[in-house]
Amino acid sequence: MKKLYQVITLLILAFLLAACDKADPPQKFSAVDITGSPWGKDFHLTDHNGQARSVADFKGKAVVLFFGYTNCPDMCPMTMYKLAMAMEKLGKDAERVQVLFVTLDPKRDTPKILKQYAPAFHPSFLGMVGDEQTTQEIAKEFKIFYQHQKPGENGFYTVDHMGPSFVFDPQGRLRLFIADQHSADMIAQDLRTLLKG
Repeated sequence: MKKLYQVITLLILAFLLAACDKADPPQKFSAVDITGSPWGKDFHLTDHNGQARSVADFKGKAVVLFFGYTNCPDMCPMTMYKLAMAMEKLGKDAERVQVLFVTLDPKRDTPKILKQYAPAFHPSFLGMVGDEQTTQEIAKEFKIFYQHQKPGENGFYTVDHMGPSFVFDPQGRLRLFIADQHSADMIAQDLRTLLKG
């Protein structure tokens, strides 16, 4: 199953590169520059404090959007840890970065659960949730494939999903696609570049 998601991610990555507007002079990023993509324009979700949020609420900050779920056994905690390490590497610049963890499992990931989960990695991280329909719509908007698996005898289920993160610049424009292989150092450097730009 993991290989299937890697193949899907590579196909979407190829699509992203083809869809980007190359009119602007390219900046040097480790992540994939998706500036000008015709999708991923905004999101409308509720944070773990109960506040309605969109990309406009974070103007002046780079916003990192990561999709996952709190019961994820491996990819989600590893990515969240990596993003936390990137924040540490940014030093004072981290004050101008907002990481948002968007749940793909709103049935189990209540605001209370998200409030415990996201800040456990870094105190500034926010958990984001929508209802089932909103979750489906935002996943479609950001080309995120996910699928809830059949529950076991104890009712527990997993959610197969892709693991990229997306970065908006301080002006609220979608700019970067961060894949699994990008390190905390690479992410921190890309965020610095966006903040300077």
